[in-house]
Amino acid sequence: MASSSVKSAYWKGFRDATPFIVVIIPFSTLFGVIATEAGLSVFEILSMSVVVIAGAAQFTALQLMTENAPTFVVLASSLAVNLRMAMYSASLTPYLGAAPGWQRAIMAYFTVDQSYALSVLKFETEPKMTLPERVAYFMGTVSPVCPNWYLFTLVGALVGQSIPPWMALDFAVPITFLAMIGPMLRTGAHLVAALVSVALALCFAWVPYNLGLMVAGLGGMMAGAQTEVIVARRADT
Repeated sequence: MASSSVKSAYWKGFRDATPFIVVIIPFSTLFGVIATEAGLSVFEILSMSVVVIAGAAQFTALQLMTENAPTFVVLASSLAVNLRMAMYSASLTPYLGAAPGWQRAIMAYFTVDQSYALSVLKFETEPKMTLPERVAYFMGTVSPVCPNWYLFTLVGALVGQSIPPWMALDFAVPITFLAMIGPMLRTGAHLVAALVSVALALCFAWVPYNLGLMVAGLGGMMAGAQTEVIVARRADT
């Protein structure tokens, strides 16, 4: 019976994550194409997706690499973009922290936006799930997402090699980021954070290697957090 419930949790996670394929396929394909235009080999592109497995950080690193930024700047900027993963991990620890070390290592690697969002919602709404069921559900959410990220990164890299140089696709990167950010602006704090980060990004556009974006990101997070504090205080009064 226990084995059956674990399998059921896995397939539930798989079904819940399946709609994300609609986003994963074009986004990973786009990364493969643009990385090819930037001069990376197919092996380098696929390795980057497997090692980093984070679209926003990969696009950030790719842009800085094309500008010949120092390695430290590339790594620091990518890390800044991916700091949210630390918050994801802290949020999931109460639900998955008791799993064996090897399982935690695997889940840490596969903690992406989709697996986190689905899992934490599931665990909060169904607190009676057992630990094996939680692990199974988490891995279920990963199964339709990450393999397709790898596969279509490769497809984009192979397709990108056949695209003539004059058909530049660099314009697609900012459009992609706008499409990612738009649905996330759900509260006043989100809007404040976005507006402040945009304003700071414009003010610090002169900083070399796009380091102004790090300043803008930190400023936006601080503004958003302060807005949440103000809203909470007003709600208590």
